[in-house]
Amino acid sequence: MTGHTLGERFAQALAAKDRDALRTLLGDPLDFKALTPGAHWDADSPGEVVDQIILGHWFEPDDDIERLLHVATGRVGDREHLAYRLQVRTGSTRYLVEQQVYYAVAGERIMWLRILCSGFQPIPDQEPDPA
Repeated sequence: MTGHTLGERFAQALAAKDRDALRTLLGDPLDFKALTPGAHWDADSPGEVVDQIILGHWFEPDDDIERLLHVATGRVGDREHLAYRLQVRTGSTRYLVEQQVYYAVAGERIMWLRILCSGFQPIPDQEPDPA
């Protein structure tokens, strides 16, 4: 994946639910904090972030991430910015999930990570495909 930022690689690994790729992108220790509707998350290791939070709670085994719809990157001072939107199916219901991310890098690893999540927003049946 040469030429992609760590943020883009993070979004792609998340969309693929690739635990190993996600863990590889994160430093250890990791300064992680996140907000989702109704919850605040803190962790300090890649395993905890990936296995217990992101793929253990936010996107559970029954959640099918169908597509990565949008990725945008940028910088704010010494922080990297990442925004991505996913189309997720749980059972027969489709959802949009958008996350805004700020992160800092040391070497080739994300060492400081903040995520704000929109939550699972249902896509009404009459709406065209959000792509």
